[in-house]
Amino acid sequence: MRLVFLPPYTPELQPAETLWELVDEPLANKYAATIEELEAIVAQQCTALANQRAMLKSRAGFHWWPKIVTPA
Repeated sequence: MRLVFLPPYTPELQPAETLWELVDEPLANKYAATIEELEAIVAQQCTALANQRAMLKSRAGFHWWPKIVTPA
């Protein structure tokens, strides 16, 4: 066994890390009165982002990440 020291920021180990700023964008400088309102805003943003696959892949699609298998 040997120790491997990682740099303080390793997006390759946590690909979703690069997507947080996209999810947080509609929340910046906004006030949500309830948790339900906050969930609705985040859900709407995630739904919008789900339709932008090319952009998501460019931010979090690392060459080593497993490919999506489509049923034949």
